[in-house]
Amino acid sequence: MSSTESETSIQVATFGGGCFWCLEAVIEQLRGVSKVESGYCGGQVTSPTYQQVCTGTTGHAEVIQVTFVSSLISFRELLEVFFAMHDPTTLNRQGADVGTQYRSAIFYHDDSQRLVAEETIRELNAAHIWDRPIVTQVAPCETFYAAEDYHQGYFRGNSYQPYCQAVISPKVAKLRQRFVEKLKG
Repeated sequence: MSSTESETSIQVATFGGGCFWCLEAVIEQLRGVSKVESGYCGGQVTSPTYQQVCTGTTGHAEVIQVTFVSSLISFRELLEVFFAMHDPTTLNRQGADVGTQYRSAIFYHDDSQRLVAEETIRELNAAHIWDRPIVTQVAPCETFYAAEDYHQGYFRGNSYQPYCQAVISPKVAKLRQRFVEKLKG
């Protein structure tokens, strides 16, 4: 593979599905994912802080921005894991986390991602996997703001915390059972 081919297969995806710690902990384990950064997207405040986003007044969602090698894992495959790891049918909430900052969202980086996201949602709704329709927001990724350093790799450094044990660990276990073929070696 030439350096040009390898450069063009590096892509970025941005997902919101509740707490960014949860999504980061599962997505970073996937083969082809080279970087996952927790942050904020979709709001109207420049450089928001975690405290501001938690109020629900900035319009931002907690998100992860994923850098991946598309020849190793496709955007569609990332979406499969994304939809399996949260409930995309609950508006502005995931479990006990309630507010617009916890909405299910796909912030696309190009028309191809938008089309794949919309098609995936149509297919999942038609399959009636959930009792309710998917309410995942599909919107352009205009500006991503990285979250504070202490949010990055949170589960890796704090897996013993009660929230991590109760909420994140079961998601990691589900990932390892359901998507074993997609995990890093």
